[in-house]
Amino acid sequence: MLRSHRPTSSRHAFTLVEMLLVLVILAVLAAIVIPKFAGRSQQAKETAAQSQINSMELALDSFEVDNGFFPKGNDGLSALVEQPSGAQNWKGPYLKKGIPADPWGNPYVYAYPGKNNAAGYDLSSMGPDGRSGGDDDITNWDAAK
Repeated sequence: MLRSHRPTSSRHAFTLVEMLLVLVILAVLAAIVIPKFAGRSQQAKETAAQSQINSMELALDSFEVDNGFFPKGNDGLSALVEQPSGAQNWKGPYLKKGIPADPWGNPYVYAYPGKNNAAGYDLSSMGPDGRSGGDDDITNWDAAK
């Protein structure tokens, strides 16, 4: 009587070298992909800050058309949501959702009369470092001049 020999099933596991190779490949992919996503996040925040500055400029210009002057002082932006004294033709609020913070959680910097826009106002975000002045500030004037 002949018996048929079936191959016994053997279980193969990953070797340590194979596991290390997979981990190295994952680390290389992470090193390539993560900085690209981080750069996009920063770029999105800068674009959001510029968009908010543009909408506040529109609100400030509307305020000036209605009242004949731009708001003054450090709290000038509050005139866009609450009627200041001396603004008889105020038709606000000019910003429906209030004064936003910049994408990094800092207040926008407003100055009238402006140092960079002598005929108007300066409006800027301090950028990611949270300090006024520097290459990361987002402004309503051309910083290259």
